[in-house]
Amino acid sequence: MATTVWSKGQMLFGYSSRLHRATRRFSESGDKGWFRSVFAHKLDARKDAHSNLLSKKETSNLYKIQFHNVKPECMEAYNSLEAEVQTRLHQNQDYPCEVVGSWNTWYGEQDQAVHLWRYRGGYPALTECLKKLNNDKAYFEFRKERAKMLISRRNQLLLEFSFWNEPVPRPGPNIYEMRTYFLKPGTMIEWGNHWARAIMHRQENNEAIGGFFSQIGDLYVVHHLWAYESLQSREDTRSSAWLKDGWDANVYYTVPLIRSMESRIMIPTKSSPLQ
Repeated sequence: MATTVWSKGQMLFGYSSRLHRATRRFSESGDKGWFRSVFAHKLDARKDAHSNLLSKKETSNLYKIQFHNVKPECMEAYNSLEAEVQTRLHQNQDYPCEVVGSWNTWYGEQDQAVHLWRYRGGYPALTECLKKLNNDKAYFEFRKERAKMLISRRNQLLLEFSFWNEPVPRPGPNIYEMRTYFLKPGTMIEWGNHWARAIMHRQENNEAIGGFFSQIGDLYVVHHLWAYESLQSREDTRSSAWLKDGWDANVYYTVPLIRSMESRIMIPTKSSPLQ
């Protein structure tokens, strides 16, 4: 009996020692373990809405993104019609809105057009613009003609992350990638804290265009917009990020925040300010 108790005691001691060593290795590895991941955050979601904590304070820009699924046989006519109307609105100072970029999806959902608009002045600018468009007979006729070409459409209202670049026109030719992340509810602040540090690793090739999060429409959605010279340039740029200290930690801590994600490779239309 004494021998059995002694043997069980040795087994328990051995298990306890191995568990202690494994726990110590875990806490000392990677990004300093669980405790560092908890205390690394800079913003507290309980103190304010995440839209106030994460968006730019020095501007009051509001963005609208549109996804239009076009009948395949109508894509060319659709692009021409959109370019005509966008140019008129973009150049008219009476409308407080501007086109940031327009694209056709190359890889991803096919026969799709994506448009990004900026409203300088936030929601009041959006409201003013909509009121004027409702009284614009030419715009009303445009919508009727466009409706004949569409299968479906949807949009979202977005704010831009404070730590991202603001989109500005650029010459081409470029291809654009929009990476869309559908986050778990309640994780937007944590996402912003990690990406505020990680974005510095993605600036060397001038690839970062803009980062946005949804306010109206599908919620807890993040869009990151990137520009590359080619698909090979995209591959090289993304691979080089893994050589930078800290990029692996960003991926490690943000992946668990994601419900799903998708990538679109897009080609700018002829009228897009982002070429």
